[in-house]
Formats: sequence, C-alpha cells, structure tokens
Amino acid sequence: MPITSAAAANSSPNGTAPAILLELVDEQGNTIGTAEKLAAHQAPGQLHRAFSVFLFDEQGRLLLQRRALGKYHSPGVWSNTCCGHPYPGEAPFTAAARRTYEELGISPTLLAEAGTVRYNHPDPASGLVEQEFNHLFVGMAQSSLRPDAEEVGETVFVTPAELMELHAGAPFSAWFMTVLDAARPAIRELTGSAGGW
Repeated sequence: MPITSAAAANSSPNGTAPAILLELVDEQGNTIGTAEKLAAHQAPGQLHRAFSVFLFDEQGRLLLQRRALGKYHSPGVWSNTCCGHPYPGEAPFTAAARRTYEELGISPTLLAEAGTVRYNHPDPASGLVEQEFNHLFVGMAQSSLRPDAEEVGETVFVTPAELMELHAGAPFSAWFMTVLDAARPAIRELTGSAGGW
C-alpha cells in the first residue's frame, strides 16, 4: 500500500521504530494537538480521535475479530471488525479503510459513516484507558479474508443471537458494546429490519 502524506509523518528515515502519533481532540471532536500512542492511553488517558468499523456479509452477519495475543492493549479479546486511530491529519474514513485492509486483507464495500461516540473505558487488565472520540463506520465484507496474524488471532461472522451467546462466555473489548450500540441505527439501515440488529 502506498505511503500517504499522513503515514509519512509517522515513518522514520533512520530505520528505527517511529513514534506513533494520535490526534488529540476536544469534546466536540476538534483537533487540538498530538500525543504518542501509548502516552495517550496511560491513565487518566487523553481524549483522541479513533474509529470503529462494523462489516457484514450478505446474510447480515457481523464480522468479529479476536485481537492477537501480542497486542499491547486488550490482547486476546473479541471486538468489532476493525478499530484504530487515524494518523494526525488523516480522514477517519481513509483510516478505517486503510486499517481494515492492513488487518484483514479486504477492502470494505458500501462503507458509510455511522456517527460518532465519545467514551472513557479503563482496561483493568493493562491499566490503560480508552478516552476516545470514535468515528463509526458500517459496510460489507464481500471478499475472502486474509488476516494479519500479528493483529488478528481469529475471525468469525455472527448473527445477533450468536453474538449474545459469545459475549456471555468470552472476553470482549471494553469499548465493544458502546460502539455497537452507537452504530445500531446505521447497522439496521444497512442490514434491514429482518437482520435483528
């Protein structure tokens, strides 16, 4: 994938691992600065821009991913199709499409904005905090998945009933239900009333 100007700002010319910067925002979602990724997530957390993607198959089933065990934050838990942070100056829509491709090897179709949600979710296991102004997106997964094993441990498509069964017995990300509930109106518009979402 070609390097965008936003990605170039997060790359290092000397070959060392670059600092990953996040876009800090105010309560209205206006950009007010940047912070290093880990620092932004350390308690009490700094409010930053994020995105969450919900993709569905032709049967209206939601694509979930179980985060890889090597992830620094919330490893091994189930969550929505894809989530992450735009680079400073990168449009959330662009970031959502980019990360879905990087993590799952697919380009979503019919990807549409589904509103925003602001939340503060501490992660007791790591001590990190998700203070996020989250841009939501819904769309379709219409090609074969090619997950990056460093990012994704497992994937599954679920109906609403299967989701509730899985959610009752397996660990999920702290933010999952918040972003799912906020995206439900757009999900219902995409999948139809018969989908049960």
